[in-house]
Amino acid sequence: MTSTGPTGPVTADSAHSADSTAGGTPTVQPTAPDVLERCRLLVRPVLEKAVERLHPWPAEMAAYALGWCEVGGAPASGATGKGLRQALAVLGAEAVGAPGEAGAAGAVAVELVHTFSLLHDDIMDGDATRRRRPTVWKAYGTGPAVLAGDALFALAVETLAGAEGVHAPAAVRLLAASLTDLVRGQADDLLFESRPWRGPEAVRPDEYRAMAEHKTGALLGCAGALGALLAGAPEETVAALDRAGRHLGVAFQIVDDVLGVWGDPRVTGKPAHGDLRRRKKTLPVLAALSADSPAARRLAELLEAEDALDPEGVRTAATLIEEAGGRSAARAEARHRLAEAHACLESVPLAPRPLGDLRTLLDFLPHRRM
Repeated sequence: MTSTGPTGPVTADSAHSADSTAGGTPTVQPTAPDVLERCRLLVRPVLEKAVERLHPWPAEMAAYALGWCEVGGAPASGATGKGLRQALAVLGAEAVGAPGEAGAAGAVAVELVHTFSLLHDDIMDGDATRRRRPTVWKAYGTGPAVLAGDALFALAVETLAGAEGVHAPAAVRLLAASLTDLVRGQADDLLFESRPWRGPEAVRPDEYRAMAEHKTGALLGCAGALGALLAGAPEETVAALDRAGRHLGVAFQIVDDVLGVWGDPRVTGKPAHGDLRRRKKTLPVLAALSADSPAARRLAELLEAEDALDPEGVRTAATLIEEAGGRSAARAEARHRLAEAHACLESVPLAPRPLGDLRTLLDFLPHRRM
């Protein structure tokens, strides 16, 4: 499959021309940051064009959330996300022999939905900072942030519905199903907050894993699947990429859980021990509580106390989670999910070089200071 680019025909091979020398000899596999940057550069113009269609006020808030500008519209740098979802969409198209541009509409749609979900999540969680600066609701107000999120949601559907080719209706249906899963996961996550730490009504680790697949995995799975679907891939290939992304999403959520307890604020851009201070039911905590040990019992007593956790209490809780095996259990589950994601990629025929890029992104995840 080919399309016309600014300098002539673009093919699946030419999309990866940086991976080969002029003589056709393969070079070293690109690093994960290289892969993410290449995909960001491909998607950014299409994403900017989409955001420009919004009303100027929500467009500015969207640009702020995406890291493109400061409050008031002045250009910003250094606050953008990794672009994992848009990279999966681009690579999903390339992996089935199409140019990355074939997945651009899917990449834009999932990036807009992801940003919409972050805006609303920050409000629901009361998070005041993201990527080392105020969240949108803190910078602009709660009502405006909700409006901006709604605008991004609508723009995502509009962008995908307007994608070229005969596969746009199926792509919209796939996105809609993934959004339903995302909302289901977010609902469960919020409901977990009111459930007890111990007893028959306590949140079980398997319930948490199901929540994470819906809340985080659904959109990652949708990203790779959309790229392949828009490129005309067979159903089994689309399904395999969706499954791989869902496993990746659970691993991704678990890594964030670990960072939420032990992460360095200079790296994460969030306050230290933020999840613990909110008594958030994350996998390291739930895995620790499921252990039959003195550390698990002391942790439960600490979390059940009515008083807010002071800095010393938070540090004690983090130590008890580690002593009860919560950190090691979470890391083991993340590695298992990544292995499952790799297996999904191996279950269908995919083009070698984009498959290599996908593997690189999967292998990059455990090194996010977990």
